[in-house]
Amino acid sequence: MRVTLISIPVRDQRKALEFYTTKLGFIVNKNVDMGGGNRWITLLSKDLPDGPEILLEPGPLHFEPCKVYQDALLEANYPYTQFDVDDVQSEYNRLQALGVEFLQEPKEMGEVKTAVLNDTVGNNIMLIEYLKT
Repeated sequence: MRVTLISIPVRDQRKALEFYTTKLGFIVNKNVDMGGGNRWITLLSKDLPDGPEILLEPGPLHFEPCKVYQDALLEANYPYTQFDVDDVQSEYNRLQALGVEFLQEPKEMGEVKTAVLNDTVGNNIMLIEYLKT
């Protein structure tokens, strides 16, 4: 068994596609019209192009429990998911220069350093660096 696709609920697929590609640096793998204004958009990490795909899922637009869950995470300032990076401070500086909003500046917590950003489409995303001990 292996993970091949992870879904991230987004409130606006066009805005999400713009943010995840131009700001975060993911690359488009699939972008297929599914009808009804929905698309099957999957992204890959430029650093791990053979890794799992991220699906920009328009769930909150079509399934109220998904929106309720997403709203609850936002209200609690809780990240929906995390992305690993080699250097949180460098990514924070790069993304902040691009206008990305952060809820948490880089912070060391034991064996990791984290920062939390808002993806503009309903999610907080944690960046995490595993510190060498």
